[in-house]
Amino acid sequence: MRIERVEFFYLSMPVIENVGDGSQDAVLVRVEAGGQTGWGECEAAPLPTIAALVCPPSHSACRPVQESVVGAKLESPSDIANIHAAVRRNSLDLLQADHALSGIDMALWDLLGRARGEPVYKLLGDKRAYPKLPYASVLFGETPQETLAKAQGIRKEKYRAAKFGWGPFGKSTAQFDRDQIHAAREGLGSDGILLVDAGTVWEDNVERAAQVLEALNVVNATWLEEPFVSGALSAYKKLSALSGRVKLAGGEGCHNFHMAAQMIDYAGLGYVQIDAGRIGGISAARQAAEYARERGVTYVNHTFTSHLALSASLQAYAGFERDEICEYPVESKPLAQELTAGRIERRADGTISVPDSPGLGLVPDLKALQKYLVDVEIKVHGKTLYKTPPLKA
Repeated sequence: MRIERVEFFYLSMPVIENVGDGSQDAVLVRVEAGGQTGWGECEAAPLPTIAALVCPPSHSACRPVQESVVGAKLESPSDIANIHAAVRRNSLDLLQADHALSGIDMALWDLLGRARGEPVYKLLGDKRAYPKLPYASVLFGETPQETLAKAQGIRKEKYRAAKFGWGPFGKSTAQFDRDQIHAAREGLGSDGILLVDAGTVWEDNVERAAQVLEALNVVNATWLEEPFVSGALSAYKKLSALSGRVKLAGGEGCHNFHMAAQMIDYAGLGYVQIDAGRIGGISAARQAAEYARERGVTYVNHTFTSHLALSASLQAYAGFERDEICEYPVESKPLAQELTAGRIERRADGTISVPDSPGLGLVPDLKALQKYLVDVEIKVHGKTLYKTPPLKA
């Protein structure tokens, strides 16, 4: 079969808040081939991502993403690899292409899995999917008291692990940050797995980041995530030498496998976190997961949006028994919560598992999404390059 159609849908909450919450809008991707449909999601600003799909070419290495996808053969995983390589080659200088490719790649795997009647992780070569321990992923409260209350709520919901990040953390004094860390630990309890996400707030300032290390060690935090931007390899490495029992985590900003490999090799990470909606989809995420395993770095998904994205992110390392922790969004906006007809729910023992049904195992709730659909039209020289397609079965 050959790919007949690639469609992008711009979905958004009515109001976008100025907070570190990527669940407020979405690019939903639909791919059709051979009477089958596959779905994916890009972790990206919708409008420039749509533009990357349809834009006029600038030169031979800056062409619209759809040129490398529509009409391509899709019958095996190797065909997905060929499409992946074609997009990287033909849209090399179109930087938003990485985001566009991510959602398309997810949809290709979903479609192929549905056509073959197998979940994606089996197409990737894994014989079984191991359970993962989800950590409740939330933003820091505006005050330590708010963080304490959030942590107490997470404990009440019987999560065994939680991550607090972004918000005001790192933006004022080191003492404020330490108070936030201690509040999270107090609320979560001494036996909970505590993870802290600085959200790249210190850019590459090792001295400032080091000011929270003692508190992190005192409360027995498992990791400090993204103290710096993804490319600040030397800053990561210097901080890792000072961090004690606390490991560094990072990598969600990687837009291709090579960026992830550099983080794994040179940043001194204990955990590499990959977002399938940014790195180039399930294909590149799987490549990063295998590379991390070879080098003794624990692989973790990055997912703060929908359960469609969660399923896609889990597929890449579902068959890796040792890498057992996973991000699980619990504060996402209604758009992300309603994006799929079903969800990946926790079991009685607190773990989750990737769906065992064909493809990604989840489908968008098209009726629920109608109210979030943004009407978009892109014209160049009077020619319509894109108009919001109908969002229906």
